[in-house]
Amino acid sequence: MGRGDKKTAKGKRTKGSFGVSRNKEAIKARIKRAASKKTTTAVASESEVAAKPKRTAAKKKAE
Repeated sequence: MGRGDKKTAKGKRTKGSFGVSRNKEAIKARIKRAASKKTTTAVASESEVAAKPKRTAAKKKAE
């Protein structure tokens, strides 16, 4: 079992074929979900950064 085995996902990648182990529709759906998740988290994180007040450096005590 490995690169030459057409029944495994690794073998299908090597051969360049799609099938039960490497379903084209499932791969496209997974990529689409990941892309939409990245854009929503990026937008949310940018708005959170803008909402947080900036911290100022603490002043040193004069001795």
